[in-house]
Amino acid sequence: MTRPVVVERRIKARPETIFSYFTDPERWLRWQGVEATVEPRPGGVFRVNVNGGGFASGRFVTVEPPHRIVFTWGWEVEDYGLGRLVPPGASTVEITLTEEGDLTLVRLTHRDLPEPAADLHRGGWEHYLGRLVVVASGGDPGPDPELRPPQP
Repeated sequence: MTRPVVVERRIKARPETIFSYFTDPERWLRWQGVEATVEPRPGGVFRVNVNGGGFASGRFVTVEPPHRIVFTWGWEVEDYGLGRLVPPGASTVEITLTEEGDLTLVRLTHRDLPEPAADLHRGGWEHYLGRLVVVASGGDPGPDPELRPPQP
């Protein structure tokens, strides 16, 4: 296993607002994904079709509104071999939200990733947290350039 992937962004929004983008499936889809099942309670389902190419899935572990949420993560698809490297629930994502004046520090820590998957996940989280910054600040990030055409 590698060191955790850590991605941080500061957003001009309250923690409560940002937290809702991790707990409401409609809001989640404004910054990441094309389909989502999000049941934000310990043991609840986490399942998001991130870019149209397949689902990342796991279970919620910890839900502490509005400052912390933890869920397991892995891939149901074999795309890029990710399903073999990181099967559903094999890694853990922790989101912490810390108020800093009129900003909130969003720290995403993705643990238990094997070395070959770390850079790909880091790049993905950097891209999607950038979109979250726009949405949670009240903007529209536009179409996601990472979306793939639907598979037959």
